[in-house]
Amino acid sequence: MFAFNMFDQAIPHAFRNRFSTQYRCYSVSMFAGSDRSDVEKGGKIIMPPSSLDQLSRLSITYPMLFKLANKRTERVTHCGVLEFVAEEGICYLPHWMMQNLLLEEGGLVQVESVNLMVATYSKFEPQAPDFLDITNPKAVLENALRNFACLTTGDVIAINYNEKIYELRVMETKPDTAVSIIECDMNVDFDAPLGYKEPERFSKHEDSLDLDPEEAAFLAADLGFRAFTGSGNRLDGKKKGVEPSPAHINPEDIKRGIPNYDFKIGKITFIRNSRPQPRRLDDEAGTSRFVAFSGEGQSLRKKGRKP
Repeated sequence: MFAFNMFDQAIPHAFRNRFSTQYRCYSVSMFAGSDRSDVEKGGKIIMPPSSLDQLSRLSITYPMLFKLANKRTERVTHCGVLEFVAEEGICYLPHWMMQNLLLEEGGLVQVESVNLMVATYSKFEPQAPDFLDITNPKAVLENALRNFACLTTGDVIAINYNEKIYELRVMETKPDTAVSIIECDMNVDFDAPLGYKEPERFSKHEDSLDLDPEEAAFLAADLGFRAFTGSGNRLDGKKKGVEPSPAHINPEDIKRGIPNYDFKIGKITFIRNSRPQPRRLDDEAGTSRFVAFSGEGQSLRKKGRKP
């Protein structure tokens, strides 16, 4: 009894409440049994039942959070635990987590229990421009992070939306580089996706307009918002403002007429071209012109004379 007390006092309290061991890790696709695609969609692992027995003997805080480390490459990430149903000496990890740790199937991973601070802020960088096709990316990310227990700065997590995998790099987390996201109020921000290019904006060439220097300087000045400054489009596809070129007129076809002696500079006079009406044939023959309602009526049955 005395020896046990001496040994108990020699071990610090922090190490007595700490879980640390090594496992052979495999991806979830190697897990024997039913389909566990739900593990691939989150940030939790499957551990053996013996680890649950060891954890229950320690005075650890809940929820259970773990630090995963690949000592060979010195890569570190953090995760939660989903179930304790793996074979002894083996743990199953999501594929994206094994890629972050640079682990192969059957590689050794160090698993340690940790306490993480609650997250208040995080920033993500999509790894492909097609992430912008999502209508509400924050809502999609919030729904996907429900399957995660913690975030680590530098990790590339994978979320599943509409049967498509989107990868996002964790660029920043506050208040620490590794945080817990269980029951927290966290602000989320996004960086521009990897490989994204801003669309080119075509500016109007002011030098093509014949403007006075004062007008050009006025247009070049920053006037702020100006209403109705856009351009319209025609339904027939033609460009607005482009009028068809007038047909070529032969000077010989122009008939001379009486000049307008009342012409004044700055005044436009529209002269109607009144053509003479063609003469009727009946007028030439000397016959009378047509008079409306001048004919005689006819009856099918003649009326008898009265005596």
